[in-house]
Amino acid sequence: MNILNLLKVSINAVTNNKMRSFLSMLGIIIGVAAVIIMMSIGQGSKESIRKELSTMGTNLLTIRPGADMRGGVRQDPSSMQTLKIADYERILAEKKFVTNVSPEVSSSGQVIYGNNNTNTTIYGETPEYLDIKQWTIQEGECFTEEDIKKSAKVCVVGKTIVDELFGDGVDPIGRNIRFKSIPLRIVGVLKSKGYNSWGMDQDNVIIAPYTCVMKRIAAQTYFSSINCSAVTEELSDAAIEELTQILRENHKIKEGQDDDFTIRSQAEMMQTMSSTMDTVTIILVVAAAFSLFVAGIGIMNIMLVSVTERTKEIGLRMAVGATGMTISLQFLIESVLISLTGGLLGVFVGCASSNWIVPLFGMPSSVPAWSIYVSFAVCVLIGVLFGYIPARKAANMDPIEAIRHE
Repeated sequence: MNILNLLKVSINAVTNNKMRSFLSMLGIIIGVAAVIIMMSIGQGSKESIRKELSTMGTNLLTIRPGADMRGGVRQDPSSMQTLKIADYERILAEKKFVTNVSPEVSSSGQVIYGNNNTNTTIYGETPEYLDIKQWTIQEGECFTEEDIKKSAKVCVVGKTIVDELFGDGVDPIGRNIRFKSIPLRIVGVLKSKGYNSWGMDQDNVIIAPYTCVMKRIAAQTYFSSINCSAVTEELSDAAIEELTQILRENHKIKEGQDDDFTIRSQAEMMQTMSSTMDTVTIILVVAAAFSLFVAGIGIMNIMLVSVTERTKEIGLRMAVGATGMTISLQFLIESVLISLTGGLLGVFVGCASSNWIVPLFGMPSSVPAWSIYVSFAVCVLIGVLFGYIPARKAANMDPIEAIRHE
């Protein structure tokens, strides 16, 4: 009996027991759909995070104070005061692989206008900060280098600040707000960025000259960080080496001593986040794959029942010349047919759910093409592995005993 005839016989056997075959497929459908949905959520989350980070500049470099040992106790990096104005000035003077540089001083508190107020964070920066973080001015203009020299009490604000303090229909440009009792005149409004992947409102922000924030608000002489942008993303490593050398010389750090600062690139952050999401995705997929294993056991159980029910048929086929290999192949084809059909339906359910249902819950979703190919391969493998034992049982039957079976 050729393969085509075996396929016809297998299809008839499956269609003659529609409900039983469907229930066998149901485990495969659920398992494949669950795997695809988990993969799509993982892939969508990873793409969403990468997109979010890329909006802050793929060539972004951030210098922060490093932890230090004092009296045998490791200090919190946020409490260190290692980044000074001299560091910023030297980076400006000697940079080759860095374009924009902006020192950063931040402070959180309440901002007030009239009877309205809201909590926010003010960042002391230079005008280059907008280019580094890819902010754009929607209304008005940014403060200038002259404002920095004069420690001018001016600022640009995010859309959330405008909505909370002024409401609709009010032009905020030129109006004075107060942050910790310090009046600041609004000179520009930032274009809205919305919420990021971590649920943080990127528009709830005030950006002012760093000299103003240092002297009038934070009352400090050091920076919490220095933001830079490499010439290109490919030259980020060269820029990190350059910045490291400048800061080590400026801080008089001897050979063999640890740096009292850290430099992180956006590419490094992307890689770390992608690695984390890959790990989470693997865990989710493995959990979903257990349902495929259970479905495979279900197929094997149904095929064993089928072999028992068709014992007399198997004996008759052997009596008219069918070999053990032919009988074995017939039941393997039936097993693979059930598994593959369930896989096809599972792929459809998984893709439909990923594209239409998952987004309704506010979760990012992106079905990778390779997940569909893997699902097909796994379904065939399940059909072969879990159909092998019933197929061998059928092939090893004694024809005479099989014919006598009632």
